[in-house]
Amino acid sequence: MDLQNAFQFLIDLKFNNNRPWFNDNKERYLSAKNDFDTFVEELIALLKKQDKSIDVNSAKECVFRIYRDARFSKNKDPYKTNFGAFISKGGRKSQYAGYYVHFEPDNSFMGGGIYQPTPVLLKTIRTQIFENTKEYKGILEQKDFKKQFPVLHGDKLKMAPKGFPKDFEAIDLLKNKHFVVSQKIENEVWFEGDPLKRILNSYKTQQTFNEFLNRAVGKEVS
Repeated sequence: MDLQNAFQFLIDLKFNNNRPWFNDNKERYLSAKNDFDTFVEELIALLKKQDKSIDVNSAKECVFRIYRDARFSKNKDPYKTNFGAFISKGGRKSQYAGYYVHFEPDNSFMGGGIYQPTPVLLKTIRTQIFENTKEYKGILEQKDFKKQFPVLHGDKLKMAPKGFPKDFEAIDLLKNKHFVVSQKIENEVWFEGDPLKRILNSYKTQQTFNEFLNRAVGKEVS
């Protein structure tokens, strides 16, 4: 597994984010994507030994497209400057909590959870936290988890969510709109030592968090 060529391709793409350059370097892109896909498939195979809920096998089920949808964005660059994959039950389009890896020079990270749950699922997750607060707090405050993932990322409500008591002692836990954790991956991790081992260790720490969320997802997804 060698990600050096993919790393250099993304650096060059950052400074040449336009269709003519990309088309002229299409073979480089395909080679870089193939290297990342190979890495992801090795990661999937190992992750399935840790988390038995993972039912995908191929990078195709998990890796996101490099092409940006810029229709509603001020940033009109046509391409992402990263490779990313979301590994979960059902793959990248699944509602289930899973594991994310983001490969980008100077901005790589790993983590996961659930990003942008549907309104129905969001209420179900909040209800599960409300009914199992001690368990959920125990996950967030577990020593290794708190060290690696000190905060949940994403927007939060300013007020108590509708349908829950405002005086609930752990109301802040219900204000999250996303349930996502992450930690940075330094550039050298990809090329020194064993990046798969490093990422899998992080995912192992995250697994109980995902399992808690997926109990809620299971109530909504048949």
